Amino acid sequence: MKIAVDAMGGDFAPEQIVLGAVKAALANKKITKLFLVGDESSIQKELDKQSSVPACIEICHASEVIEMDESPAKSLRAKKDSSIGRSVDLVKSGEAEAVFSAGNTGAVTAAATLKLRTLEGIDRPAIATIMPSVSGHCVMCDAGANTDCTPELIKQFGIMASVYAEKILKIKNPRVGVLSIGEEEAKGNAQTKEAFELLKNTNLNFIGNVESRDIFAGNADVVACDGFVGNVVLKTSESVAKTMSLWLKQAFTKNPFRMLAALSLKGAFKEVKKQADPEAHGGAPLLGANGICIIGHGSSSAIAVQNGIRVACEEIETKLNESISAAVRENMLEVSE
Repeated sequence: MKIAVDAMGGDFAPEQIVLGAVKAALANKKITKLFLVGDESSIQKELDKQSSVPACIEICHASEVIEMDESPAKSLRAKKDSSIGRSVDLVKSGEAEAVFSAGNTGAVTAAATLKLRTLEGIDRPAIATIMPSVSGHCVMCDAGANTDCTPELIKQFGIMASVYAEKILKIKNPRVGVLSIGEEEAKGNAQTKEAFELLKNTNLNFIGNVESRDIFAGNADVVACDGFVGNVVLKTSESVAKTMSLWLKQAFTKNPFRMLAALSLKGAFKEVKKQADPEAHGGAPLLGANGICIIGHGSSSAIAVQNGIRVACEEIETKLNESISAAVRENMLEVSE
């Protein structure tokens, strides 16, 4: 397997990106080529710190970096030699099978869309994010790539996320719902109501409307929505998790007795944190692009990078894109019949 990694993307690049890439290459002998794309001297400096560097790692120099606060479209046009652009180019040329970047999400999405195009039957790629639930995990799609969506797009998001849940998360016959303001079929706006009808006529295990609480309650395995709503849900969830963590810390450090109690519960807290830790998944897959693309969080650590590359390898091994294309074709035929 051949992976391109944007070594300059993220808050802790290139140090954590390079370290994570080295860990991934050492852990997975099936990786035959791992390109570290970015400033050659900076990358080499980080590689020199490692006690062991796998032979599969190769530096691909890119002289420019797209910063987190830059306009995706403008920066891609202005910075022809960016690490994001060059990483995606390696997939486009066939030199790599997948790309990982913790850089500017909009720029990664735009580069993948413009350079790789989309799978047949898919109008726009979408970001899928893995949300924790009491029964395991739930795939929410779209989580921010497309803020203005037609019902047909939401249907496509549901199909792609269902395939991802089955192939990568190993959820058999995943339950698919449309994110709305109520479970009743009549609830929602015109967009969600039409998306409901479209998904009802697919071969997916469609369970109807779901509310945001159903994501965490384990009542759905896949939740389809537009990117505006999905991103609001994602950011709100992240904020609530951080706030709850802060409140617990404040509460347990108010006096010595509570601090002692907290020590006895340390293992339980670690277990809960691990269950909800986004770094375990390494990033969010960009589904629908004609090439494997994993978008890491801007604050990705080496562990997150390693796991992001691991998931990219899983998508290659399971032939995820081929399965998505097959699922789209099947449901297009059902509609035409």
